Amino acid sequence: MNAFVRQTSTTAVLSLVFGILGWIAIPFIGSIVAVICGHMARSEIRRAPASTIEGDGMALAGLILGWSMLILSILAIVAMFMFFGGLAFIAALGAH
Repeated sequence: MNAFVRQTSTTAVLSLVFGILGWIAIPFIGSIVAVICGHMARSEIRRAPASTIEGDGMALAGLILGWSMLILSILAIVAMFMFFGGLAFIAALGAH
Protein backbone atom coordinates (compact mmCIF):
# COMPACT_ATOMS: atom_id res chain seq x y z
CA MET A 1 0.00 0.00 0.00
CA ASN A 2 1.38 3.30 -1.06
CA ALA A 3 -0.15 6.26 0.70
CA PHE A 4 0.24 9.75 -0.61
CA VAL A 5 2.08 12.03 1.74
CA ARG A 6 0.32 15.36 1.78
CA GLN A 7 2.55 18.32 2.44
CA THR A 8 1.39 21.48 4.16
CA SER A 9 1.82 24.60 2.10
CA THR A 10 4.59 26.81 3.47
CA THR A 11 2.82 29.95 2.31
CA ALA A 12 -0.32 28.85 4.18
CA VAL A 13 1.69 28.54 7.38
CA LEU A 14 3.30 31.94 6.73
CA SER A 15 -0.12 33.46 6.16
CA LEU A 16 -1.41 32.19 9.48
CA VAL A 17 1.73 33.23 11.38
CA PHE A 18 1.74 36.74 9.92
CA GLY A 19 -2.01 37.01 10.46
CA ILE A 20 -1.45 36.36 14.16
CA LEU A 21 1.56 38.69 14.23
CA GLY A 22 -0.59 41.33 12.56
CA TRP A 23 -2.86 41.32 15.61
CA ILE A 24 -0.08 41.07 18.20
CA ALA A 25 3.19 42.67 17.15
CA ILE A 26 3.34 44.25 13.70
CA PRO A 27 -0.20 45.35 12.80
CA PHE A 28 -0.08 46.79 9.32
CA ILE A 29 2.89 44.99 7.74
CA GLY A 30 2.00 41.61 9.20
CA SER A 31 -1.54 41.91 7.88
CA ILE A 32 -0.39 42.77 4.37
CA VAL A 33 2.00 39.80 4.33
CA ALA A 34 -0.78 37.53 5.67
CA VAL A 35 -3.16 38.59 2.91
CA ILE A 36 -0.59 38.17 0.14
CA CYS A 37 0.63 34.79 1.41
CA GLY A 38 -2.94 33.62 1.98
CA HIS A 39 -3.97 34.32 -1.60
CA MET A 40 -0.78 32.73 -2.91
CA ALA A 41 -1.30 29.62 -0.75
CA ARG A 42 -4.92 29.15 -1.77
CA SER A 43 -4.04 29.38 -5.45
CA GLU A 44 -1.11 26.98 -4.94
CA ILE A 45 -3.39 24.48 -3.18
CA ARG A 46 -6.03 24.71 -5.92
CA ARG A 47 -3.46 24.18 -8.69
CA ALA A 48 -1.81 21.16 -7.00
CA PRO A 49 -2.62 17.85 -8.69
CA ALA A 50 -4.88 15.43 -6.78
CA SER A 51 -4.86 17.38 -3.52
CA THR A 52 -1.20 16.75 -2.72
CA ILE A 53 -0.89 20.02 -0.79
CA GLU A 54 -2.96 20.84 2.27
CA GLY A 55 -3.32 23.94 4.40
CA ASP A 56 -6.34 25.67 2.92
CA GLY A 57 -7.78 26.24 6.39
CA MET A 58 -4.59 27.90 7.59
CA ALA A 59 -4.48 30.08 4.50
CA LEU A 60 -8.11 31.07 5.00
CA ALA A 61 -7.51 31.87 8.68
CA GLY A 62 -4.51 34.02 7.72
CA LEU A 63 -6.63 35.82 5.13
CA ILE A 64 -9.41 36.50 7.62
CA LEU A 65 -6.98 37.74 10.27
CA GLY A 66 -5.10 39.89 7.77
CA TRP A 67 -8.12 41.46 6.10
CA SER A 68 -9.91 42.13 9.38
CA MET A 69 -6.87 43.91 10.83
CA LEU A 70 -6.42 45.95 7.66
CA ILE A 71 -10.08 47.00 7.66
CA LEU A 72 -9.97 47.91 11.35
CA SER A 73 -6.75 49.88 10.84
CA ILE A 74 -8.26 51.85 7.97
CA LEU A 75 -11.42 52.53 9.99
CA ALA A 76 -9.30 53.71 12.94
CA ILE A 77 -7.35 56.09 10.70
CA VAL A 78 -10.56 57.48 9.21
CA ALA A 79 -12.03 57.92 12.71
CA MET A 80 -8.93 59.80 13.86
CA PHE A 81 -9.09 62.13 10.85
CA MET A 82 -12.76 62.77 11.46
CA PHE A 83 -12.21 63.40 15.18
CA PHE A 84 -9.27 65.77 14.75
CA GLY A 85 -10.92 67.38 11.72
CA GLY A 86 -14.00 68.01 13.83
CA LEU A 87 -11.86 69.51 16.57
CA ALA A 88 -10.15 71.77 14.05
CA PHE A 89 -13.56 72.80 12.67
CA ILE A 90 -14.86 73.62 16.16
CA ALA A 91 -11.68 75.55 16.93
CA ALA A 92 -12.04 77.49 13.68
CA LEU A 93 -15.65 78.38 14.54
CA GLY A 94 -14.61 79.53 18.00
CA ALA A 95 -11.87 81.75 16.61
CA HIS A 96 -14.37 84.02 14.82
